[in-house]
Amino acid sequence: MMTRSLEKMTSLVLFLCVYLVLMMSAHAESKQEIDAEVKETQQHFYQYSSAGHELMKQSVGYLVFPQIIKAGLGLGGSYGEGALIVGGRTVAYYSIASASFGFQMGVQTHSAVILFMKQAVLDRFRNSPGWQAGVDGSVALATLGAGGKIDTQTLNQPIIGFIFSNKGLMFDLSLEGSKITQIYR
Repeated sequence: MMTRSLEKMTSLVLFLCVYLVLMMSAHAESKQEIDAEVKETQQHFYQYSSAGHELMKQSVGYLVFPQIIKAGLGLGGSYGEGALIVGGRTVAYYSIASASFGFQMGVQTHSAVILFMKQAVLDRFRNSPGWQAGVDGSVALATLGAGGKIDTQTLNQPIIGFIFSNKGLMFDLSLEGSKITQIYR
């Protein structure tokens, strides 16, 4: 009897998570909405990390995801839309999505900035039909040390990621397993 109840609850949770992710992805934003949110997110990023801002200037291109919504109850998912900026202008729009399993409950929102530090890595990303963090390329998440400096090991990586909320940089999240796919707006 208990097993049947657990199966029903698991099925319900799975259905709700899939439904939530589909609903989030169905809420497609226009180019203008994404561009405005990307610009605002960049301003917040500059405030939280001057070292990150300097790295952004040195990068050959970067992705900005203004709002990634993560929700779950045992099973979870996340989704967000953003833009790839190369040479100071938007060249394409992308979505980021992931699924997860484990102890989790609730909803949280965060932003992500992913810097491509080498042209070959950016080219490989742009030429892939769908790019998965940790499979197609490893993203070194930046952490700030004393004085707001980024550790030297991270500085030497070809792809550097920052995850932050309106309260500052976040260290308890990962981009591993996230699927990044070009979207057409």
